[in-house]
Amino acid sequence: MPKIIGTHSGTFHCDEALACFMLRQLTEYSDAKIVRSRDPAVLETCDIVVDVGGVYDHEAKRYDHHQRGFDEQFSAEFKTKLSSAGLIYKHYGQDVIRAIAKEADLDSSAVDQLYKKLYESVIEGVDGIDNGVSQYPSDIEPAYKESTGLSARVGRLNPWWNQPEGDMDERFAQAMALTGSEFTERVRYYALSWLPGRKIVEQGYTGRFDIDKSGQIVLFDTFCPWKDHITTIEDEALEKNPEQAKIVYVLYPDTSGAWRVQAVPEKPGSFVSRHPLPESWRGIRDDALSERSGVEGCIFIHQSGFIGGNKTRDGALALARKALTMD
Repeated sequence: MPKIIGTHSGTFHCDEALACFMLRQLTEYSDAKIVRSRDPAVLETCDIVVDVGGVYDHEAKRYDHHQRGFDEQFSAEFKTKLSSAGLIYKHYGQDVIRAIAKEADLDSSAVDQLYKKLYESVIEGVDGIDNGVSQYPSDIEPAYKESTGLSARVGRLNPWWNQPEGDMDERFAQAMALTGSEFTERVRYYALSWLPGRKIVEQGYTGRFDIDKSGQIVLFDTFCPWKDHITTIEDEALEKNPEQAKIVYVLYPDTSGAWRVQAVPEKPGSFVSRHPLPESWRGIRDDALSERSGVEGCIFIHQSGFIGGNKTRDGALALARKALTMD
C-alpha cells in the first residue's frame, strides 16, 4: 500500500515542496500520495508529515519547524535554523543524493562531500528565506531588488489575491516539479562535474612541490573550475600544518592549447589577488612582454595582474616562478 506524505493546505512555500520532492526520490516514498491538510485527524493518518503539526520528532517521522523553542541547525558549522526542507535533507539527504546521482557511482566519502556542499549551496538558502533569516545585517540597504530565486518563483505559483484559487493540489504539484528539477540539476552538477573537478585540484595540490620547490604554484594538466576547491583543500591542509605556504599561482591549459597563469584570489569571490602578476608586466602583450619578462612565448598579462598567458606550459611556469620574486 502506498505511503502517505502529509503537509499543510493553503498557500505553499518552497521548503515543503522541496521536502516532498526529496522524499519521493526514496524507494520507500517513491509512489507516496501527497495529502495537504491542517486537520490533526487527517495528518495522524499520514506515514510522514512535513511543515505542519507543530512537532519535530525523527522517530515519529514528524518534521515541522514552526513550533516555539525549535532551533535546529544542519550541523555545528551552520547557524541557519532549518525549515522542513532542511529537516528532511538532514535526515534523508545522503540517500536522496545516492538516488538522484546513481550514474556517478558515489562512495561514502563522495556522498559526505556532496551532502555538505549541497546544503550550503542549495538547501540553506531555502531554510533561511522560509525562516526569515537575513543574509546580511539589517542596517545595510540592498543595492537592488532580487525576485528571481527559487523560493520567489515557487511563491508565484500560488494564485494571485484576485484570482480564483482553483486546484491547489495541482499548483503544489507544479511547485514540487519546479523545486525538484532545480535540485536534481544541482545534485547532478556537483556529483558529475564539481566532484571530479575536486579530484583534479587535489592531485595538483598534492603534487605542487614537484612543480616548484616553493610549493606555491599548482599546475593542472586539464582545466576545471578550481577556485572553490583550492580554498577548501588548502584550508584542510592548513589545519594540519598552519606553517605551510599558501598557493599563489595556478597554471592550466586553455581551449586554444596555450597556457594560463592565474593569481589565486585572497578569498572566494574576491577580485583581490594574493600576489598579482608583476605591475611592470601588466597590459603588455606578445613580443614586448617576452622581452620585458625574459620569458619566450608570452601572450598577455591582464591590466589588473590577475591572469596572464603563454604559448607553452614551460613558459607559463617560468612566468609564475619569476613573478613569485617580484611585485
